[in-house]
Amino acid sequence: MRRIFAILAAAFLAAACSAEPEVETETNASGCDAAFTTALGSWADAGFSGALAIGDGADHDCRAAFGAADGDTPNTEDTVFAIGSISKAFTAAAVLDLADAGRLALDAPAGDLLPGLEGPAAEATVEQLLLHTSGLEGAYAEDHQPLERDEAVARISALTSAFEPGTDFYYSNAGYSLLALIVDETTGDYRAYMAEEILQVGGERIGGFWDGEPAAPGPRAVGIVDGQPAQENGDFAGPHWALAGNGDLAMTAVELRDWTRGLFTGAVISPDAVDLLLGTAFDNGDGTMELPGWVSVGPEMFGAPFITASGGGGDTGHNATAAWLPESGTALAAASNSEEVIAGELVEAIAPALLTGEPIPAPEGRAEVDPAELQAREGVYTTDAGATFTVTAIEDGLEVAADGAEAVAALFESGDHTAEDVTAHEAAVLALLNGETEVGREEREAIEADLGAIDGLELAGTVDADGELHTYVRIDSGGDTVLAWYALGEHGDIGAVSLGIEPPAFTLVPEGDGEYRGADSAGDGEGVQVVFEDDLMTVEGANGALEARRGA
Repeated sequence: MRRIFAILAAAFLAAACSAEPEVETETNASGCDAAFTTALGSWADAGFSGALAIGDGADHDCRAAFGAADGDTPNTEDTVFAIGSISKAFTAAAVLDLADAGRLALDAPAGDLLPGLEGPAAEATVEQLLLHTSGLEGAYAEDHQPLERDEAVARISALTSAFEPGTDFYYSNAGYSLLALIVDETTGDYRAYMAEEILQVGGERIGGFWDGEPAAPGPRAVGIVDGQPAQENGDFAGPHWALAGNGDLAMTAVELRDWTRGLFTGAVISPDAVDLLLGTAFDNGDGTMELPGWVSVGPEMFGAPFITASGGGGDTGHNATAAWLPESGTALAAASNSEEVIAGELVEAIAPALLTGEPIPAPEGRAEVDPAELQAREGVYTTDAGATFTVTAIEDGLEVAADGAEAVAALFESGDHTAEDVTAHEAAVLALLNGETEVGREEREAIEADLGAIDGLELAGTVDADGELHTYVRIDSGGDTVLAWYALGEHGDIGAVSLGIEPPAFTLVPEGDGEYRGADSAGDGEGVQVVFEDDLMTVEGANGALEARRGA
């Protein structure tokens, strides 16, 4: 996923200026302002689990970790997280390193560098791939799908183009996997080159790959996906070309911070290669510019320029953000392994206080958790139309699995998408699966090859997953029903898909007296509100009110 955590970078610009004495707290923090760390602890109580690191390479070195990495094992500064799409920044560094050495040219068509590559991908230049301006669209591969090198080349060759290359922006995971293939072809071994030349800070190896070798060493955090512990924890045997170059790396927050600073100060690639990175850009027309693997935000937005990258939302259940603040020479990184409060959401919430110098606010609307109260709400609640809410008590709230379109719609909340966006996305997903587009016909053929002929399709609701719409669909085939979700790109291609899954799960936060709110609600009466009274569950949100009864 691609997100610009602009508030995050601005907030840490203020936080990084602290010169308070080092403190050690039970939240595993060092070098940070004491009040800053204490306030963040309240957000850990609210559900944030992860690590942060801020530093300028000289006097300031703040490191903090919160929550659990796995069960009772706490997160520490040594905990390893998958960094998702921030891996693209590393792939871009490898390409720029090779360009600086004269081993490839940014204006070279990809087809000239990778034998066997065909179609629109072969005509895209290296620079266009770096900036997501190649126009490549269409389904490439699921994250943890075994994919051989030759098959990866064939799949990329089959992709179509959404526009004339170089004329527009279209985010492409496949484009960065193509860059990894070019690195592999140019150097003889993509993974070895990354480990030996790019995953380096001060002459020492940092991080590694989430799956396969060379692996990122150290204890790993287990993420949460749809309310359950993630199943992809680094033991996927491969072949690994589905995520190669676009989301395959892992490291600690401290390593990500140090690598970010090393990159922009010429300690990872040469100063000339850094100049090439900063000079290779595509203007988005909104105050931001695409750089290879990064987004540059001008000073007009927040008073100081910064460069940022982010990743997450995949099947590891991790989220991460990195940023470089050139005026202060400060780098920062944040990573999280929880769904309730992810890294970007945490800092967006506390940013205003950091910028004004006021105390960081505590999370709003969180009542004391009574385990007996939570357990009393457990059960299956059914609507008049037959949709269900399966309610389970968790450590500090309730988890609700919503099965059925009206149940999912009742719990839907989003700060990024309107009801019209949801309707349009659902219609586009149905059109895709009904084979009304070339991409849709290919997807339908792939499903029928696995499941048999499709007998029917039924919408099962849409959720906002970290700013990306996921539309759930029940696929009937040969008497069996499979639940899947689809996320579509702006040009109607498949951005992400997951088949054979459980219904979406939502977290409710207690507010007292049988009242709860959605974990993403602000606690001000807006957003999703849920009231339990005996066996009656009433959900009220943007889509109106819905009642369901336990034991119905």
